[in-house]
Amino acid sequence: MEHNDPLARLRVAAAARDAAGLRRAARPRTPDHDGLIDLASNDYLGLSRDPRLIAAAVRATERWGTGSTGSRLVTGTTGVHAELEERLAAFAAAPRALVFSSGYLANLAAVATLGAGGLVVSDAGNHASIIDACRLSRSRVVVTPRKDASAVAKVLADREEEHALVVTDAVFSVDGDLAPVAEMHAAARAHGALLVVDEAHSLGVVGDGGRGAVHDAGLAGAPDVVRTVTLSKSLGSQGGAVLGAPEVVETLIDTGRPFIFDTALAPAAAAAALAAIDIVGGHPDLPRQARDNASALARMAGDRGLATADPAAAVVPVVLGPPDAAVRAAAMLAELGVRAGCFRPPSVPSGRSCLRLTARANLSSDDLVVIGRALTAVAEMKVNV
Repeated sequence: MEHNDPLARLRVAAAARDAAGLRRAARPRTPDHDGLIDLASNDYLGLSRDPRLIAAAVRATERWGTGSTGSRLVTGTTGVHAELEERLAAFAAAPRALVFSSGYLANLAAVATLGAGGLVVSDAGNHASIIDACRLSRSRVVVTPRKDASAVAKVLADREEEHALVVTDAVFSVDGDLAPVAEMHAAARAHGALLVVDEAHSLGVVGDGGRGAVHDAGLAGAPDVVRTVTLSKSLGSQGGAVLGAPEVVETLIDTGRPFIFDTALAPAAAAAALAAIDIVGGHPDLPRQARDNASALARMAGDRGLATADPAAAVVPVVLGPPDAAVRAAAMLAELGVRAGCFRPPSVPSGRSCLRLTARANLSSDDLVVIGRALTAVAEMKVNV
């Protein structure tokens, strides 16, 4: 057999994706989202363009330069990184914090390092970064049904491995519902397992002052709970972090490959996240505003026959079924002044393609009127298909 064209299979696969409505493209946007109301980004508190964050990033750039210049263990740790870790831990009532250059890497480090050589029990609804981390752990991985603490307990009870780790999103990134954190922790603790909770979509939105789902469940200081967070959503910046006991942080520093071998977060991003923590800490109403606006979006969708549950945080899904229906709906919203996320397989299961509407604390009443008209058009389109 001749092997003359190593790219032929890629063209065939691309054609198949095209036929299935699964082609993607990275399209540059303008600074004002092309004049559209933004319901697509993860800027839940509307801080990404806040002048205070921008000023903090500029000052850090002028002092430290544009890049961190190296990995955290060589030249990449600055005073800004150290202060961010201290303040982030204090905000979330965590013993320690360790900053990474992305939330994705924080998950890879936490799960792959802490779960290595044992059993990892992962919720079926978990984010892709957790799935990849499970694979990298080289451990036995068992996927349990969404939010099923009893299934987790059974897997842990039946295990032969000496140590185990349970991992779940706090708020699931597409459906927007809240994991039963307290029940998951009870199952993990009863069987001597460590619980890792990804708070990417809950920090800054869920609980008292936006301190997250683990804090809201009364588990912020629990030594057997590890939290991963992102700085790129509610905090309007870039990067991620792991929050946990000193033993957890020290293990990641000593052995966590995504920490040891990655170039550190740029000082500008660390400084912007620091400014965001100050703002959220001083304005505890911001998380409630984001949740209230999410509830308003859900009510509007439900009133128009686009059924969706009351959201736990800022994510509101509108399930449309096939990929082409979601693509058409997203295009229709854009024509009517609204930018929404369009999620298709593999981001969601087959038959669950959807619009993902993400609320922001700074949505105005005028914004909600425009969004309501756009959702009416989507509902009419769905009925007429």
